[in-house]
Amino acid sequence: MKKLLIPFMLVAIVVGLVEQSKDKPNVYILCAAVAVFMFGMMQLSAKVPSKNKKEEEEEDAE
Repeated sequence: MKKLLIPFMLVAIVVGLVEQSKDKPNVYILCAAVAVFMFGMMQLSAKVPSKNKKEEEEEDAE
């Protein structure tokens, strides 16, 4: 899944930057690019363990 998310996010970034550089950027395309990027970041960050969880486990062990 990670292998699919990263290229989609990179494409969304490129599309957003190209669209933003135009004289009259299309707001809907920019919003879609931001939404795809944020969704991808949410999916990737959901798999990263929290630092707080480790600290809580260490406190419970004491």
